[in-house]
Amino acid sequence: MIIRSVLFVIFSEMLKVINGENCTLFERNAADIDNDVFEEIKDYADSGAFEALFNITAIESIYHEFKSIKYNEDIFLNITQLLHKYGYFAEQHEVQTSDGYLLNMFRIPNKGPVVFLMHGIFCSSDDYVTPGPDRGLAYLLADAGYDVWMGNARGTIHSRNHISLSPSCAEFWDFTWDEIGRYDLPIMIDYALNATNQEQLIYIGHSQGTTTFFVLCSERPEYNDKIRLMVALSAVSFLSHTKSLFFQIVSPINSLFWDATKAMNIYEFMPRNALMEFLTSTFCGTPATATIVCDNEVFFFAGPDFTQINSTALPVLFGHAPAGIATKQLIHYVQLIQSAKFGQFDHGWRNIEKYGSTIPPDYPVEKITSPVAVFYSRNDWFGDIEDVEILIKRLPNLFKFVTVQYESFSHMDYIWARDVKELLYVDVLNVIEECLNS
Repeated sequence: MIIRSVLFVIFSEMLKVINGENCTLFERNAADIDNDVFEEIKDYADSGAFEALFNITAIESIYHEFKSIKYNEDIFLNITQLLHKYGYFAEQHEVQTSDGYLLNMFRIPNKGPVVFLMHGIFCSSDDYVTPGPDRGLAYLLADAGYDVWMGNARGTIHSRNHISLSPSCAEFWDFTWDEIGRYDLPIMIDYALNATNQEQLIYIGHSQGTTTFFVLCSERPEYNDKIRLMVALSAVSFLSHTKSLFFQIVSPINSLFWDATKAMNIYEFMPRNALMEFLTSTFCGTPATATIVCDNEVFFFAGPDFTQINSTALPVLFGHAPAGIATKQLIHYVQLIQSAKFGQFDHGWRNIEKYGSTIPPDYPVEKITSPVAVFYSRNDWFGDIEDVEILIKRLPNLFKFVTVQYESFSHMDYIWARDVKELLYVDVLNVIEECLNS
């Protein structure tokens, strides 16, 4: 009853939003409405109003009960604070894309080769750090002497600014992972290379971080010369065989889902706003609740692996994730399932205007000439082996294809698994070293 009441208030407020093509004072991203509604709910609780209808006292009781528990402080530390806490020097750099987005990058400086880490969907640079110094990939690379740079795509918690648009505006969210690969990655890669006076770097991407790379080096092939090695942790491109329950449910109703989200101005999906902070701190704030509630939601999207759950670390992980994405990014992925192609966004009747064709063009992955090492796991629902094989047959310079030797290893295990260092990262470091010595 409590959840239904809260959802009713949020839904009612969403329906009050005036829709339009341009960003106006009357058009707002529903994520920001959630913020306002959440604060209103808190105000109602403080004033005692609507208590009988919405049972706000119960909400307050739950909220304060969980807040009274002593949490791991890492839940509330930002990425630079985490790095400093564990003895690593941290730098923050801001870059501006050609279409006006302001992106934040984080660096652990070192004298070794440059490694650029790009996060997956729903994630941010934090996810290479939050598992802790014993298993976080950024830490392990820094310990091995690499100069580590971590990027953040537009729309994530670290990159929610633009020179003229506000994230409260629908126009801010008019992008997919195509724009991330086409505009975000080039400026971040160029900045890291210029700052370090290097000509090439090692690129490591997880999930969407691989998708955006494939977009970049197929659409802007000159960037292949700037990549010494690309390491794909779950290569996501072709998706027609995905086993993700979330995408299987959404796929048959993708057009309806897209129209509904636009009608309600839900341009940002799972935003890191006040409501999300409340939900993750309440339902993911302890090892028990994080395991029961939040990890099962991840399994619904990415595939289960109960044996690799690090329950004590989960509250920290969910204290930083999800980090926010544009709803349009999800829609684009679902289109790949429907088309069985790795192609650009389908604008429907506007394709003629956009592409000069009724069908969106495919990404020419055959132009990706930089060496690519693909890591695959059998229980990865998002990156099924049949789809991965379609990709690797088209890559002209496949350096390595490595199967993770653990049957239950799932999509999010690439960054969050309890034994990720032993099961994956040791091999990743060895492959990088092999490439550098070849």
